Amino acid sequence: MASAELQGKYQKLAQEYSKLRAQNQVLKKGVVDEQASSAALKEQLKMKDQSLRKLQQEMDSLTFRNLQLARRVELLQEELALSEPRGKKNKKSGDASSQLSQEQKSVFDEDLQKKIEENERLHIQFFEADEQHRHVEAELRGRLATLEAEAAQHQAVVDGLTRRYMDTIERLQSDKARLEVKSQTLEKEAKECRLRTEECQLQLKNLHEDLSGRLEDSLSVISEKVPFNDTKYSQYNALNVPLHNRRHQLKMRDLAGQALALVQDLVTALLNFHTYTEQRTQIFPVDSAIDAVSPLNQKFSRHLHENASYVRPLEEGMLQVFESVTENTVTVLETTVKLKTFSEHLTSYMCFLRKILPYQLKSLEEECESPLCTPALTARNLELSQDMRKMTAVLEKLRTYVALLALPSTEPDGLLQTNYSSILTHVGAALHGFHDVMKDISKRYSQKAALEHELPTATQKLVTTNDCILSSLVALTSAAGKMASFFSNNVGYLTASLSYGPRAASGFTSPRAAECMLRYKQKAAAYVQAVRKPLVESVPYAEALANRRVLLSSTESREGLAQQVQQSLEKISKLEQEKEHWMLEAQLAKVKLERGTQRLADTLRSGGQQEGAAPGPGAPAHAHAEPAQQSASVGMVTRTSDGEVPDAESREDLIKNHYMARIAELTSQLQVADSKSVHFYAECRALSKRLALAERSKDSLTEEMRLASQSVSRLQDELTTTKRSYEDQLSMMSDHLCSMNETLSRQREEIDTLKLCSRGNSKKNKSR
Repeated sequence: MASAELQGKYQKLAQEYSKLRAQNQVLKKGVVDEQASSAALKEQLKMKDQSLRKLQQEMDSLTFRNLQLARRVELLQEELALSEPRGKKNKKSGDASSQLSQEQKSVFDEDLQKKIEENERLHIQFFEADEQHRHVEAELRGRLATLEAEAAQHQAVVDGLTRRYMDTIERLQSDKARLEVKSQTLEKEAKECRLRTEECQLQLKNLHEDLSGRLEDSLSVISEKVPFNDTKYSQYNALNVPLHNRRHQLKMRDLAGQALALVQDLVTALLNFHTYTEQRTQIFPVDSAIDAVSPLNQKFSRHLHENASYVRPLEEGMLQVFESVTENTVTVLETTVKLKTFSEHLTSYMCFLRKILPYQLKSLEEECESPLCTPALTARNLELSQDMRKMTAVLEKLRTYVALLALPSTEPDGLLQTNYSSILTHVGAALHGFHDVMKDISKRYSQKAALEHELPTATQKLVTTNDCILSSLVALTSAAGKMASFFSNNVGYLTASLSYGPRAASGFTSPRAAECMLRYKQKAAAYVQAVRKPLVESVPYAEALANRRVLLSSTESREGLAQQVQQSLEKISKLEQEKEHWMLEAQLAKVKLERGTQRLADTLRSGGQQEGAAPGPGAPAHAHAEPAQQSASVGMVTRTSDGEVPDAESREDLIKNHYMARIAELTSQLQVADSKSVHFYAECRALSKRLALAERSKDSLTEEMRLASQSVSRLQDELTTTKRSYEDQLSMMSDHLCSMNETLSRQREEIDTLKLCSRGNSKKNKSR
């Protein structure tokens, strides 16, 4: 069903992809058309700009010509003004000249009027053309901007759709590949399951046949050899030798080793907790270095100073239990005699806890009565006192269950085997309860320490001691959690292994039966070892002769092969020498060939030069008689070499043609320069835009670099601060460790002194 749904989804997505791909093609076509139209409009705009520049040039030339005409009119008016007084004086003598001046004036007025009208018409045309060009240019620019915006939008839509569909295609392809791999894996697993099923059926058939045959043999042996069945009665069956399960012993030793490691962690955490608590009573609520400590805290500190004598035996008792579990023993509750020692040490530690509990509660009450104690700190102290009572109760319950588990090894009738599993279950529940109580104590003490650190009289010694107590509580909580999880994981195996004993029996009833079984096991092992002594191996005579022949033949063949190898090495050295000789010969021949080729080429080149210098006999004679004509470069007049002088008209035509050609050439150069200037202007605009973008990016990068440098400086400051704080903490911890080492050395000296005293007392008692 899942594959069908995925196939349907894949088909729907493929259909949508085909539709959107068609739409994408249409959009691409529209974008291409718009780009072509924008290019055509740009070309039209360029042509209009060229026509506008031409009209501007004509306008400039007309303006210049109008200025010349205006100057000429002014000069004529001045001459006319000068000629009028003269006409009045010589009116009679110059009638003819006056008439002539009137005619010239009328002609000039008509010519001036025509020029003025022509100039006005040209101005009107130029203005209209300029307005039309501006209108067209504005319209084309607007259309170009609109088309560019639409093209950008279409391109953005196309890019988004392309990315979306590529992501969809990649996701579908990955899903398809994953499903194909999954289907192939399932097919392989199905094939393997079928093969395993066939193998299992075949093995089951063989086992059925084998067991049927063995059952028949066993029944025949029992009917012929066994006079009576001694497994019916438990008192008889207890005397039988059970099977010695080596795997069971190795597993039990591994479990005992893990339990020893956990108890060692627990002992270390308890020692640290009691020792740091003793240090705390000396500095809070009253520092012993400043004022006298209260009698209650003095007694509490004195009792806590004795914690090692109660906590260390727990590790020693568990070590004895671990050493008693070996490969050559049988580990059940009836044979684990050392568990009683561990139970006694746990009982003595519980007596120690019950002894210090009232002092601990009174010490917390004394802290609450202190004037520096806040209501929140009082509440935490009350909660901590309740948790301490809970911890003592949970450990008392655990001690009771451990004492019950130690009964079968000393008093076989003290505990029934049917209650073993329930007691083990209760032990696991007690360990979980101990873990929960330690979590609560760690939480409460962390809150209490945080509140005490806020007090104005909190010293660095108090802060350090509280941190050490918190670390010991965390270690104690971790050790309790590990013990609870370890016992929960192995309680099933422990329950199943407690019924180990003779066949068809309920288990060992006393350690003596187990000891008897171990003696029987040792005798059986010694007997089997004596029976299975390995025989001295010897080689038959015929095989020794054959081996000698093979050895001799291999020696001879080895000598022959060594000679062949020596000969081959000599041949190889000779061939290498010949190879070097012929390589040198080839290099010399190559050098000679290059020299001969160069000489031949030089000979051919010198012969060709001599043939080109001597003219052939069949050369035409009129080649020297042709008149040589020379043409000058651009801007020079063409001249002939025969010395003829053209007349005035031909020379004027030549000059006219020359200047017309020059004007056409300059016009084409001007157009080319104009188009180049337009192109350079566009490039300059593009470069200016790129420069602006580069400056913006430069500003943004400068800002980012500034922020990065600020963050780097801030991080360096934080690193320096953190480093300084860590160094301060390390120095404080080193001081604390020094003080702890001194305390431990003092405690060890006291323990050694007490041991010596106890030994002396015991010797005195013995002598008495």
